[in-house]
Amino acid sequence: MNSAELKSKIIRQIDCLNEGDFEKVYHQLLEILKSANRYKLSEEENEAIDLALKVSEEGETYSHEKVVNEAKDRFPNLKFK
Repeated sequence: MNSAELKSKIIRQIDCLNEGDFEKVYHQLLEILKSANRYKLSEEENEAIDLALKVSEEGETYSHEKVVNEAKDRFPNLKFK
């Protein structure tokens, strides 16, 4: 089935729903559509990534163990695996 046929099939199925079921499907579909949208990084997030890459290129990295230990110290209520 191509996209047009699939869309048409979905529309026919939705059209047969009672009001209560339609509302449930409508809200579920909205959630799916929202999650399908690409997340756009903010300027602040882009700057943080650029800085992290620069620092990494300069060899200023930390081991996984060191990062986890520091996180455990700073956030003792969190559970780490």
